[in-house]
Amino acid sequence: MEHTVTFRLKHPTGSPAETDFLSALEELAEIPGVKNFRIRRQVSPKNSHTFGLSIHFDSDEDFRAYSNHPLHDAFVQEHWITEVEDFQESDFEVMQ
Repeated sequence: MEHTVTFRLKHPTGSPAETDFLSALEELAEIPGVKNFRIRRQVSPKNSHTFGLSIHFDSDEDFRAYSNHPLHDAFVQEHWITEVEDFQESDFEVMQ
């Protein structure tokens, strides 16, 4: 399974607040079951979201454990809700 999120922050590009948010986001890579954790900066002018996040999981159970993990919950409450202006989330299963 691949969990992907594209988003735009309320913070100016290159600001200390943006850096702090991204540093806090990186801590989610420590949650058990997380694989291939990647944060990407959007470079296309066709998309209003400025960042992308992708995480792979071996199973739905690992994804659920991540979603319910205290570190994830704390990040959502302390950063995501107050610092993200817009986002889109998608979850993909491998077809082959």
